[in-house]
This record gives sequence, structure tokens and C-alpha cells, in this order.
Amino acid sequence: MALHNIIRFDWAMKRLLRDKANFVVLEGFLSELLQDDIKIHRILESEGNKEDESDKFNRVDVLAENNKKELIIIEVQNTRELYYFQRMLYGVSKAITEYIHEGNLYSEVRKVYSVNIVYFDLGQGNDYIYRGITNFKGLHTGDTLRLSTKQRNTFVRENAGDIFPEYYVLRVNEFNDKAKTPLDEWMRFLKSGIIDEKTTAKGLQAARQRLNVANMSEQERRAYERHMDNIRIQWDVLTTAHEEGRDEGIKEGIKEGIQQEKKETARKLLEKGLSLELIAECTGLPIDEIKKI
Repeated sequence: MALHNIIRFDWAMKRLLRDKANFVVLEGFLSELLQDDIKIHRILESEGNKEDESDKFNRVDVLAENNKKELIIIEVQNTRELYYFQRMLYGVSKAITEYIHEGNLYSEVRKVYSVNIVYFDLGQGNDYIYRGITNFKGLHTGDTLRLSTKQRNTFVRENAGDIFPEYYVLRVNEFNDKAKTPLDEWMRFLKSGIIDEKTTAKGLQAARQRLNVANMSEQERRAYERHMDNIRIQWDVLTTAHEEGRDEGIKEGIKEGIQQEKKETARKLLEKGLSLELIAECTGLPIDEIKKI
């Protein structure tokens, strides 16, 4: 049996999961995604609160710090954004620079994980979860650049690229709803709000208990319902715009095809030696345009 009356993850991120008592939910999700035992030390204030209008409006839902002092950015995005990949890069760069102060050694630079939960088509691909890492490959030998022995002992990492940020993109709408792994169970929850009662995925049992709509106050429930209405309205607008754009594109494609066919016909008639006036009469193309063929 599965439950549907669970608060959506994006709303919970803003209202509930910043509470230390509910860290177990986020810790479970991150542990399944990063394949590590994540323990959140604290939720950090960040540029995600938007300092001013010129700060790229790069809103981060959660910037967490694990027990290794690594930074974890988690963002949920419902609205299609053309430059979202650049937004990811900007968010990571800002997080790094915010947590190393002027005069500090480079050894103070943190490892950053950027986790992006998107409810729109971001890029093109067949998978629903993508991981982006840095890999230094030899141009001539093809080998991977490793850290020195001293560096490996200091950073507890093997390769030079391991020090650099890692990016995760969870394309929620691409998930096929068939949960085969604990991480898949999290994907199903992110997409549909469904959690199996017997789930063993880290954090999901806690989510069932703590993110249940029935546990909300009347005021919280009304705020949540308004949020859901706004999401539905937003998607209706986006879907309508997409359909209208697609229809317009089809019309433009047909017109372009007809125009190309006319030009091809004109070219063949020119090869047969017909006059420009006769070709114009046959194809409907202006004489000036026929001269350019």
C-alpha cells in the first residue's frame, strides 16, 4: 500500500526540512543519491536568499554542510529556465567563494555537491538522473591525473578531479514510476508524492511520518493548497504556451517547405532555359529572388 497524502518535496524544503528535527529526511535522500552516509551538520544561510536584484536571482533552497565540512546545494525548480546549467555553475561558484574568506589558504576551499531537482525538460537524454564530475585526461596517454601520495592522504581522494564540484540533475518528469532501487523510490516520491508503507529507502519512512498533510495545522494546509494551486496554474500556462509554440512551429515549417519547393522548381526551370517572367508566373516567386538562385 502506498500513501499519496504526503506534502510535496519542494514545499517541505521551504517550510519543514530546515528544522533540525527533520534533517533525517534530507539526510536519507542525500545518502541514497550520493551513496554515502550523509549527516547534516547545519543548514547554512546563503546567497540563495537573494541579496539584491543584480545577484542573478540564483535562489538555492537548501545549502547544507555535512560532517566532512563539505557543502551540499539542493535546489528544486518547477519553472523552465533556458540558462539553468549556467545557474548551477554560478550557484556552486558563489557557495565556494562565500565560505572561504580573504586571506584564507586554498586548503579551506570546500568540496561542493550541487543537487538539482527539476520538473521540466533540462537538456536531452534517456536517463532521469545525471551526474557531472571533473576528469583530467591525458591528451596523449589517455590516463587520469591522480593526486600525489601526500595529497591523497591529506584530501582522502584519489584523482585530481575528485576535489572539484559534483553535479546531480534529477529530471523528475522523465522517471517512469517503476521503483527498482531505493533511489528510484525517492524519485517516485519526488514525482508523485507516493511512499510505500514498507519502504526501506533511507529517509522515506521519516518523510511518511513528518510530511503527512494530516499533521499540518489549518493555516499551514491553506498555505500549502495555495502553493499547489500556483504550481498547477504555472504548468497550465507553460503547457499552453508550449502547445501554441509547437503549432506555430509546424505552420512555419510547412511554409518554409513550400518556399523551398518553389525555389527548387525555379532552379530546374532555369536549367531548361525558361525566361524569368515565365518562371515567376509558374512559381509565384519574385523575379529578383529567382535571379539569386
